[in-house]
Amino acid sequence: MKKSSIFGLVTIAIAIAIIIAAYSGSSTYGSFNEAKSSGSELHIIGHLDKQKELFYDAAKDANYFSFFMKDKKGEECKVVFTGTKPQDFERSEQIVLTGQMIGNEFHASKILMKCPSKYTNDKVEFSEFKAKRANI
Repeated sequence: MKKSSIFGLVTIAIAIAIIIAAYSGSSTYGSFNEAKSSGSELHIIGHLDKQKELFYDAAKDANYFSFFMKDKKGEECKVVFTGTKPQDFERSEQIVLTGQMIGNEFHASKILMKCPSKYTNDKVEFSEFKAKRANI
């Protein structure tokens, strides 16, 4: 084999290793306990603690939103998001946060929400419509 072929194969192998290393750590799901010890960015799945208050004052600082969330393991933590409060946030069934722990607070860079299905109410309304139409 020529030296240039060997050099090309080694370069390709290194590139593949870098790509695999980058993607293997990018989608790590964890808990607040793991976020405290890791110091790196994690995805945390949980739900909003509706018994604790949400803080968002658009007049004071439109890019500060904080709330309390419980992760899948039941641990509660204060979450700080530097952005506007998502619409219908209180109605969300499940929340996925991307961020890291800073002190005792989880600082989220992204918030994804799973909201309750709006189609279940439509089915009820549709069946009521059918029942009314049948009586006419």
